[in-house]
Amino acid sequence: VQLQASGGGLVQAGGSLRLSCAASIRTFSSRNMGWFRQAPGKERELVAAISWSGSRTYYTDSVKGRFTISRDNAKNTVYLQMNSLDPEDTAVLYCAADIDIRRAYLSREVTSYGFWGQGTQVTVSS
Repeated sequence: VQLQASGGGLVQAGGSLRLSCAASIRTFSSRNMGWFRQAPGKERELVAAISWSGSRTYYTDSVKGRFTISRDNAKNTVYLQMNSLDPEDTAVLYCAADIDIRRAYLSREVTSYGFWGQGTQVTVSS
C-alpha cells in the first residue's frame, strides 16, 4: 500500500498550491481520506477530510474558506487545493487513508488513519 503525495513547494503569502495524493489501495473508493499537517514543534493535526463517497467534507477552522479537499475515485487520487496561503500554513502535509472501510463519520484522530504518504513540504513566505 502506497500513498504518494506531491505538489508542495515554496509560495508567497496569498498564493496557492494544489496537492495531490495518488493511492495504490485497491479499496480506495471505500475509505475516507484526510490531509494532515505538522509544523515544527507541533503535533500532527487534521486539516481536511473527505468521505469515501465524496459527499461529506471536514475542515479545521483555520482553513475554512481557503482550502478545498476533493477526490477522484476513478484515479485513486485525493486533492487539496490551498488558496490565500499564510505563513502560518507552513508545514509538512501528509495524506492518509482511514484504517476502516466506509467509516460512517470523518475521524479527526491520527490513529484512525492506517495508511500514510511520505509528506510534502509547504512553505509560505511573508
